Amino acid sequence: IMINFEALELNLDELRIKYLTAQPFPHLIIDNFCDEEKLNIAYNSIPELNNKSRDYAFANNKFEKSNYKVICPELEGLYNDLSSDRFNKILSFITAKKTFVDPKNFGGGLHQGKKNSFLDMHLDFNYHPLNKNWYRELNLLLYLNKDWKKEYGGELKIKDLRTNNEAELEVPFNRLIIQQCAPYTLHGYDMTNFPEGKYRTSIATYAYQVHERLIETPRTTDWFPKEDASVLKKIFAKNYNFLVQTKNKFFGSGTAKNQ
Repeated sequence: IMINFEALELNLDELRIKYLTAQPFPHLIIDNFCDEEKLNIAYNSIPELNNKSRDYAFANNKFEKSNYKVICPELEGLYNDLSSDRFNKILSFITAKKTFVDPKNFGGGLHQGKKNSFLDMHLDFNYHPLNKNWYRELNLLLYLNKDWKKEYGGELKIKDLRTNNEAELEVPFNRLIIQQCAPYTLHGYDMTNFPEGKYRTSIATYAYQVHERLIETPRTTDWFPKEDASVLKKIFAKNYNFLVQTKNKFFGSGTAKNQ
């Protein structure tokens, strides 16, 4: 077992209140999420990744591996814990919604931001590309930034598109951030400044709720470049959804191919 389940289960009421009342929209920070010793072993097993992210102009120097559980037994244990009934029960209580982790973790995985990495503010896809009535309720982001310092940057930026209220969340080692997914929950991170040989490292997992009827038009990622971005980038962002849907129609989705 990798997740510190008992610590979570002993504090469920407090965690639920923190999540539901957080600003600018529901989110939750959980420190010491995993067994520290086992997570250290996992961290030391992670190789430098070479599968570049498919986020095109909106991300820089970001690499990913969806099938991270093959790296070491500890990461396989984490993968299994995250999709377990025990963890789904915890998530459902915290969020006050019947949520469950995608057992195949489509689109998620191990992410590595190398030198000058950044990820523009964006809204994630809302309905699961394969299970069309699974609505994405949560991002679960476990950070593996050993000895992280403020000057390294890479804080998770979150912003409510309705109110423009925002927050910056620090990303130290063994911190899980649970973040609501909705049509207004923008998130991303500014350019990093990690020392040579260190990377902004995280494991992304997604949780869903089954919808009997679709409440939103299905979308891919919606990008929101900075005000000072180039005109070309802004035009690309505006048409990104249409372009990706057209590509997927003819060539299939590449998200799951970063093995």
